Amino acid sequence: MSEAKYKRVLLKLSGEALAGDQKVGVNPEVVGKICDKIKEVVDMGVQIAIVVGGGNFWRGRNGLDMERTTADYMGMLGTIINALALQSSLEKHNVDCRVLSAINVNEVAEPYIRRRALRHLEKKRVVIFAGGTGNPFFTTDTAAALRAKETNCDAILMAKNGTDGVLSADPKLDKTATLIEEITYREMLTKNLKVMDSTAVSLLQESTIEIRVFNINDLSNLKKVLDGEKVGTTIKKG
Repeated sequence: MSEAKYKRVLLKLSGEALAGDQKVGVNPEVVGKICDKIKEVVDMGVQIAIVVGGGNFWRGRNGLDMERTTADYMGMLGTIINALALQSSLEKHNVDCRVLSAINVNEVAEPYIRRRALRHLEKKRVVIFAGGTGNPFFTTDTAAALRAKETNCDAILMAKNGTDGVLSADPKLDKTATLIEEITYREMLTKNLKVMDSTAVSLLQESTIEIRVFNINDLSNLKKVLDGEKVGTTIKKG
């Protein structure tokens, strides 16, 4: 078996990726297939952490008249539901994993403690980070950047739902938009390419962490990235 390109990675999954075609909630078949591929990564000897979004349950204020902080906390609770669904499926695949939450929900998840997360990773357990950063006004993109830095990950694998990578323009507005295979953090900010929010990018732009953006609709892409194949877009320090 060839050696993986990265030793420790953080996989960023959107909530929508877990919902599949049904758009809302968790699709057990889709989650099962994603966990099949995560198990392949674990079997390669790669240490893997996961940050999952909550957009399949809650996004923004969902048209309701409520303050931003309340809406953000509701979104964080959605990420916990998704994390528990992933944990359940991974355990059915005989993958040892732990959910660590930035919000205290001690009955269902361990509290996020950096040293505990590192210990789980060293023991080859999949670590699922739930609850975002635990603070309103920050996205799960920022949570992914923060946790990747805290746990010394080599790369963030941005699994996009239906997008092959970073495009030169919005394909809905520009039919000539093309895939960018490699770009620096600085170029991404200069060109205002909406891959991650600016807070997340500011955390990463001086680090050695690479971002690999790829289409999760083709589940084989996850292993291809770790095999060192050119898939999607690579973002790195200039």
